[in-house]
Amino acid sequence: MAVAKNIGQVDRGLRFALGALLVLLALTGTIGVWGYTGAVFLVTAALSFCPLYRLVGLKTCRAC
Repeated sequence: MAVAKNIGQVDRGLRFALGALLVLLALTGTIGVWGYTGAVFLVTAALSFCPLYRLVGLKTCRAC
């Protein structure tokens, strides 16, 4: 089953950058283990889908 996309390109890029930064900081011990929550941003960026956006009816992509 395909997931309907609801994340645009800018949102996707920001999610990827923030997620990668959080995971990197957690791996280096700069921040605590909560930094691994950045993986959620990485997954949502990879799928171009955010379940929270669906719940509130938000879309950041123009073509969706």
